[in-house]
Amino acid sequence: MKAEYLSKIIAELIELIDEGVYIVDQDGVGRFYNKAMASMEKVNIEDVLGKKFHEAFPDFSLNDSTMFEALKKNNATLRKQQTYKNLYGKEITTINSTIPIIADGQTVAAVEVAKDITNIRKMSDTLLELTESKHEPAAETGVHLPGSIKRYTFDDIYGENPAFRELITRAKKAARNDASVFIYGETGTGKELLAQSIHHAGSRKDRPFLAQNCAAIPETLLEGILFGTAKGGFTGAVDRAGLFEQASGGTLLLDEISAMPYDLQSKLLRVLQENYIRRVGGTKDIPVQARIIATVNEPPEELMAQGKLRKDLYYRLNVVNLWIPALRERPDDIPVLAEAFLRKHNKRFGKQLWSISDEAIDKLKQYDYPGNARELENMIEQAVSMADREHVLSDRMLTMPTFGRHTYVAERMPDRSYDMSCPLPDYLAEVEMRILREAIINAGGNISKAADALQIKRQTLQHKLKKYHISVL
Repeated sequence: MKAEYLSKIIAELIELIDEGVYIVDQDGVGRFYNKAMASMEKVNIEDVLGKKFHEAFPDFSLNDSTMFEALKKNNATLRKQQTYKNLYGKEITTINSTIPIIADGQTVAAVEVAKDITNIRKMSDTLLELTESKHEPAAETGVHLPGSIKRYTFDDIYGENPAFRELITRAKKAARNDASVFIYGETGTGKELLAQSIHHAGSRKDRPFLAQNCAAIPETLLEGILFGTAKGGFTGAVDRAGLFEQASGGTLLLDEISAMPYDLQSKLLRVLQENYIRRVGGTKDIPVQARIIATVNEPPEELMAQGKLRKDLYYRLNVVNLWIPALRERPDDIPVLAEAFLRKHNKRFGKQLWSISDEAIDKLKQYDYPGNARELENMIEQAVSMADREHVLSDRMLTMPTFGRHTYVAERMPDRSYDMSCPLPDYLAEVEMRILREAIINAGGNISKAADALQIKRQTLQHKLKKYHISVL
């Protein structure tokens, strides 16, 4: 194949990807700038091509430029966060990887691949600013204003199962001290409910309770959210306290801690050992005294074996270990929880449902609840919201899923004998739709996990969910 044809094919492929691609020659002059990069940086392609990179982006100093590092120092830069302004003064935040192209011992070009995280960064900044502002009076009064997180206590926890009551007894004992707590429970079992109850039953109850889902934030932003940022630490950085500082004296819940990047887990371990943090890009050690509660939704032994959770971090956090049994392991609590959810949503919707029929309870007990108590509450909420003048929630008012984690084939799949009157595309669509629904439930509404389980791309799964109008839990 001729070189020019190969070059054209590569150029066409680059235009198809979602990431931005920017290529400069040995003189720093732009030679390729794809549509994704132009859309990301809000500039016209002709404003970049044929111009040196520092002319196209004058907001960058050479000392901060990954392109300069690649061309002049032969240094590759991987996954670096940068906040800068384009030619028109619009602020953009990206995660960049820039590598030098070397031929015959000389750098002949540099390639930059970038992903836009502007909206995510703004959202995280807003979150930190709001959290910080809500707790500013504490320095003077020692009293923190209530945040947006609902205050849960042990009074909000229902269950009579012996193993579950033993768990609550251990949790109440944990509330009496400041030891780190490690909670394991499947999605929907109430890990944050338990964490908040521990906080509000202890000596830190008048101090902040802050929570961060470690799976919800890109790794390049998570460090700044946890530890804060120092002005000058990276391009566009400002002085801002992170969650550790804001939660000092209170409790910090790190949800799905196994989703935290491995190297960041190492930094977290050091914080727990030394009781101080250093902001990203900063040089000052800042003492912190936040109690840490960590949660995972998979067995910690499996997570460590898979390399997702550092053993030393686990042993440091696992001072108090709390395991929340799945709802299918305590079916005797289904009536208790159902009645509690009935009271809650009866009041919310202004209905007059006084009780749940025995037939409805029996029906609820026949399902294995891959989404645990959260899924049970969704069922009750739906039934209450659709009630008219009924005073008793009957089995006919319950819309039960037609599948469960352990009864997937038997209950979910259509009859093995194919009905010839049903068009094959419709039949296959029904099968696919039901498989997608179970994957979403088993993943607790996490699209990335569901996509991994189905062995398809996240974007593909999102397209299919939209196609079938399937909502996420």
